[in-house]
Amino acid sequence: MTRFWLVRHGPTHAKTMIGWTDLAADLSDTAALARLSAYLPPAAPVISSDLSRAIATADTLRNRPRLPHDPAFREIHFGQWERRAFAEVEAEDATLIRAFWEQPGEIRPPGGESWNDLTSRTWAALDRLQGTAPDIVVVAHFGPILATLQRARGIIATEVFAQKIDNLSVTCLTLTPPLVHAVNHRP
Repeated sequence: MTRFWLVRHGPTHAKTMIGWTDLAADLSDTAALARLSAYLPPAAPVISSDLSRAIATADTLRNRPRLPHDPAFREIHFGQWERRAFAEVEAEDATLIRAFWEQPGEIRPPGGESWNDLTSRTWAALDRLQGTAPDIVVVAHFGPILATLQRARGIIATEVFAQKIDNLSVTCLTLTPPLVHAVNHRP
């Protein structure tokens, strides 16, 4: 049994859809980062998405073993919607963007990926890590954290979409057995 400590990267302050766009995280709140590091298990290895906002956040969790960055923990790929506001995309194709958010599953933005694509790659990465350590810290993004929570709770995507996941928050859970210890905890 592995307990996963899922940390959402530091804020980017972007007001648009940011998936695979590589924006830097604002890590100026050193007190919050210190509390986060103190809260997490001290010997747990740390893995992150390969995007700089997750890598830089993981780098603040010092004195822990680091695993190679894993692109499977990237945010959902918004394709042609990257760096665009919801309202801007809605003005072009209201039906598609509303279906993407209201009926998550196989619907994809042009050139992007579906919710099912995101969950498949996230769950596969977690399965590879399962059992390799008692505790693992995963520094990732909103989407992969929600996908993991969806699996642990055995709920559908529209239910998990209602969950708030703040920057620098911790969601702690096990997948075998499925048990959620904390969601969106701000140390």
